[in-house]
Amino acid sequence: MNDVRAKAARIKLVIFDVDGVLTDGRFYFDEQGREYKGFHAHDGLGIKLLRKTGVDVAVISGRVSVSVSKRMDSLGIERVFQGYQNKLLAFDDILKDTGFSPEEIAHVGDDLLDLPLFRRVGLAVAVSNAHPSILSHVDWRTRQPGGYGAAREVCDLIMEAQGKLQDIVEQHY
Repeated sequence: MNDVRAKAARIKLVIFDVDGVLTDGRFYFDEQGREYKGFHAHDGLGIKLLRKTGVDVAVISGRVSVSVSKRMDSLGIERVFQGYQNKLLAFDDILKDTGFSPEEIAHVGDDLLDLPLFRRVGLAVAVSNAHPSILSHVDWRTRQPGGYGAAREVCDLIMEAQGKLQDIVEQHY
């Protein structure tokens, strides 16, 4: 765990997958074919608090969804990459845009499309219900499943490793 905390202490940007990480991975459609997704409030607050400490957040999703655009907009996340089956293309854009090194970036994922990023980032995290084939490629695994507070765990881990979590908690007393 000390190695994970050391890696988390260096993080300047966290990339979250969407389906299966920020959501529970299920898709809902109404009679007109419009798609809906459910996002957990704990994850949203964790992301807002993490951003408040100066750590940036991005999302990369293999699918395109209006629900994702609206939720990320409500969280103030500007780096939103949708429709990227090859997530390394978006990752390379993030590196160029931010000037961060790969070691300063974390990625949170749940399935095979996340493996290329896991190999490149400084901190690779899988949600607890991630596909078993990726687990040997991550540094850390959350206790909560995707869509049920896993992203909040990652945010808390990074804020704690950077010595910022207690300040955030005290601000809410």
